[in-house]
Amino acid sequence: MVPEATGDQLVEWARRADELGFSTLGALDRLVYGNYDPLVALAAAAGVTERIRLATTIMIAPYRADVAVLAKQAASIDKLSGGRLVLGMSAGGRADDFEANGTAYDRRGRALDAMVKRMRAIWAGEHEGLDHPIGPTPVSGPRLAFGGHSKYGVRRAGRWGWGWVASGSSPAGLERLLEFARETWAEQGVTTEPRKLVIHYYALGDDAEAHVDRFLQDYYAYLGPQFAGKIATGALKTESEVADTIARYAAAGCDELIFIPCNPDPEQVDLLAKVRGTA
Repeated sequence: MVPEATGDQLVEWARRADELGFSTLGALDRLVYGNYDPLVALAAAAGVTERIRLATTIMIAPYRADVAVLAKQAASIDKLSGGRLVLGMSAGGRADDFEANGTAYDRRGRALDAMVKRMRAIWAGEHEGLDHPIGPTPVSGPRLAFGGHSKYGVRRAGRWGWGWVASGSSPAGLERLLEFARETWAEQGVTTEPRKLVIHYYALGDDAEAHVDRFLQDYYAYLGPQFAGKIATGALKTESEVADTIARYAAAGCDELIFIPCNPDPEQVDLLAKVRGTA
């Protein structure tokens, strides 16, 4: 998501993460920002990796008006990568993303539900009256995950999701969210909980604080300086903070912790791997 990230940095980041044994490469999403499109970024990552999962954590699906094209793009990445795509989606929370693409912000939840139903039908090979199905046929489905803390977002994860993506406010915050999510899933009759993924911002090294402030203060500027500053304060900036956070999130019920970098330098992968090896 860091606007100044180069293409060389992105693919080297992916290569190192794959070689160092990380489980997943995650990508966030915005339209009105200087980031790479998450599907394009993951397609680039697929070409230089062999085993690591490729996940949108999350992609804001409803501002993408062409559902058939989105289904084809996702299926293409899934097949090209040998079934490694996890398509994480949410309704989104920024009206300007929808305004920029001429899509309805106030109908985004209903639009996402309709999109999921149609994409699943496309991936299953339904012809919809056409000469051929919209291909290619994905390898893994692809696996779906859903973000969001509202009842609607949690319900989507229970209904369709391989996974549920929560924001990384804190391990204690995750415990509260999980209590709510489990109540919601029980009401739905869900017997197998979705995989629980959490995202948390980080930067390591001598200049960690400067990278955190520059990126997060800019990315969350629309919330005002006080709230953006609070988010920046919560980012992890030392090895001990990372190690402690890994342990606390695991105890809170997190299945997979996705560290979102504030510094695009691939050396950040090595620094994180060093901590992970001792945590």
